[in-house]
Amino acid sequence: MKTIGLIDRYLSEWHANHYPEWIRTAARELGMDAAVCYAWAEREVSPRDGVSTGEWCRNAGVEECRSIGELCEKSDAVMILAPSDPETHLAYAKAVLPYGKPTFIDKTFAQNLAEAREIFRLASAAGTPVFSTSALRCASELQNVGPFERLTITAGGSNLPEYIVHPLEMAVVLLGEPAEVTRTEAQPEGEFHAVLRGNSGRQVTIAYRSDLRYTLRVDRPAGDGQSIAVRSDYFGELMKMILRFFETGAAPFPPEQTLEIMRLRDAILGAAHE
Repeated sequence: MKTIGLIDRYLSEWHANHYPEWIRTAARELGMDAAVCYAWAEREVSPRDGVSTGEWCRNAGVEECRSIGELCEKSDAVMILAPSDPETHLAYAKAVLPYGKPTFIDKTFAQNLAEAREIFRLASAAGTPVFSTSALRCASELQNVGPFERLTITAGGSNLPEYIVHPLEMAVVLLGEPAEVTRTEAQPEGEFHAVLRGNSGRQVTIAYRSDLRYTLRVDRPAGDGQSIAVRSDYFGELMKMILRFFETGAAPFPPEQTLEIMRLRDAILGAAHE
């Protein structure tokens, strides 16, 4: 069996509560023998619901580790979660990457572009395979977009710094080229717009508001348009992407894409706080 270790700021949070079962399901569908077997958390008790690390591990059927080092020694592969706390990722990566185990780092990859570059530098120096992505990269609806002149992506979530990575992941995948943030503006009722323009002149508008669902509005060169609701099982596909990566050690896309997302995120958040 390929054993996977989870590292988190605290274990009882949405991603950690779902990933072990989703990993088991994805492994069965892929015909692989893999499971989350070990876990470690920096904080003993989750501030979300008061569940302790020990309780979480017993409920999940996972062995609690007393240190990151113990987890890395026992695991074949590592998942760094803490999706709401990207400021912890660089420190966790410094502890994990020297072990050389394939490592997935949950969204958002790092606190900023500088820390993202440092994580990739550390991984390269250690020869450790590493990648990160938003689950929205794995939405099957992205395959139906095709050529476009203008694209509008709507996205929601409880706060812009944490959830802007989702529409940015989709925008970078669909543009397939470097882009610049050409305009940002705050709208009434907490809505925020950002306009990206690719090197070819194609435009992506991101509309974020806490209650918006993920949708794509495509305007094509021929003048026709299409609205697409993003409803596919993108988390299930993400688990399969992670398992394939753990099996082969080959990242599914180059780190430059993640760095592009981080660069655009820095620009958007900087503008949002001006």
